[in-house]
Amino acid sequence: MTALENPVLAVVFAAIFFYVLYGVIRAAVRDGIIQADERRQKARDGINSSSEGV
Repeated sequence: MTALENPVLAVVFAAIFFYVLYGVIRAAVRDGIIQADERRQKARDGINSSSEGV
């Protein structure tokens, strides 16, 4: 049996792959939430600044 046919090695590679995928998805979600917060803040500031001149 070669090293690449070892089922334990396949499980280890799968675990590493899914751990990296988890980190990428987590970072993307975090960045998306930060962008949404910034857009909401800009929209809120734009509404407040336009109503101050009235």
